[in-house]
Amino acid sequence: MANTSSALKRVRQNERRRLRNRTVRSKIRTAVKTARTALTATDASARAAVNDAIRALDKAVTKGVVHRNTAARKKSALARRLATAK
Repeated sequence: MANTSSALKRVRQNERRRLRNRTVRSKIRTAVKTARTALTATDASARAAVNDAIRALDKAVTKGVVHRNTAARKKSALARRLATAK
């Protein structure tokens, strides 16, 4: 366990950030999964679902939860699937 007061504070900060990051990561996974299912079903709402997933990825990059290259890779894969679905 942490000994100093600064180390205890760091433990508290890390826990708050971990919980915040977990919710953001969960929203990303849900949005990407929704987009992929919409693309496989060739729904009319596929473009909107892909746009929502891209928006969620961009927000996660802004918050520092996901690396920008990881987000770019996921966005590119969704865009490729959307282009081939048409």
